[in-house]
Amino acid sequence: MAKKSSRSSHIRSAFLAILSTFFFVMLLLYPQQSFDSSLRGIHIWWDVVFPALLPFFIISEVLIGFGVIHFMGVILEPIMRPLFRVPGIGAFVWAMGLSSGYPIGAKLTAQLRQEELISQAEGERLVSFSSTSNPIFMFGAIAVGFFHDVSLGIIIALTHYIANIIVGLGMAFYKRNESTKHSKRVHHRFIITRALQAMHRARIKDGRTIGKLLGDAVQSSMTTSFLIGGFIIIFSVVVNLFQTVGFIDLFSSIIAIVLQIVGISPELSPALIAGLFEMTLGAKIASEAPHSIFIMEKIAIVSGLLAFGGFSIHAQVATIIGRTDIRYKPFFFAKMTHGLLAAILTFILWNPLYPWISTSSLPVFSSSMLIQSSSSLWIYVPYLALAFILLLSFLCLLGLLTHTVVMKK
Repeated sequence: MAKKSSRSSHIRSAFLAILSTFFFVMLLLYPQQSFDSSLRGIHIWWDVVFPALLPFFIISEVLIGFGVIHFMGVILEPIMRPLFRVPGIGAFVWAMGLSSGYPIGAKLTAQLRQEELISQAEGERLVSFSSTSNPIFMFGAIAVGFFHDVSLGIIIALTHYIANIIVGLGMAFYKRNESTKHSKRVHHRFIITRALQAMHRARIKDGRTIGKLLGDAVQSSMTTSFLIGGFIIIFSVVVNLFQTVGFIDLFSSIIAIVLQIVGISPELSPALIAGLFEMTLGAKIASEAPHSIFIMEKIAIVSGLLAFGGFSIHAQVATIIGRTDIRYKPFFFAKMTHGLLAAILTFILWNPLYPWISTSSLPVFSSSMLIQSSSSLWIYVPYLALAFILLLSFLCLLGLLTHTVVMKK
């Protein structure tokens, strides 16, 4: 057994060495293509990802330091525990993931695990459904920027979030019998009192001044933001090199057979292959596919890619949770399921929804809200923050009502 494990380890080392050498040679052979794709990755990160995520990273660190999520955790425990088998503080992570997108859910989950606020199993459940795309990207970059039709954003968002909830409910059965940090003792104090006490204890335990806390939050958030930027750049280069040497075309011919079997146009295979590495590129290629392809098929592919996230997102998440004992494999299978469900739901919801949505009076998005425009993103941040606060308020109220009903029984 030991020999087999040692042989497997040697094979893996050799494979990784060959792969890294291959990419190094490719960079030498195609310097101009590598440079251009690096610039493209930098533009995506600097214009969209960095300004959209940094404020959320900083404020989440501050909220954790002030004990706000501990307050929410006590109140939302009656909802999150039975539905998703995670503590109430998981609602904060989930809401932040929904509002700000990849990979903030993974970052907050890892932080909660490092502080031992959740168990390993709870962390693996939570990261699997708290990592989602954000509405600005789905409506602004994809629906308006690529497809020039805001109504498509509604279908993409609906399928994305419905599939996400299904994955979260399904992950509740993952390691269901494993012991968690949940205590079943009966609490006699009012839930608001216990929530305030939990917030105060967390603030005292943290012990940092406001200046120290804010400085640490900025420093940690900048480090994570640059980490994300590095992954976006390197995967942009990898996809471009694969296209240059013809690997995308080779894989596409294989995937085209599978797509044809399930009734999807094989001409969308290049979009699917590229999107598996970098979802933005896959969505762009799908939007540029021939007009003869039914739009529903394009959106199904895009919905699946956004839900899966692409290997670029997976590399970011694997690196972030790698600092803890949270394993990557459950996350991978959960995102695979998320992608398949989102694509299937697109086919199911298309006929009932699209005719009504496309003829409804929808708000007109400015064309400046394309992927290259950073200023337009900031216009929507206050609305996103308001929606985030309203969502948390609703969840807190629901948790309070649930607790009151349980106490009366």
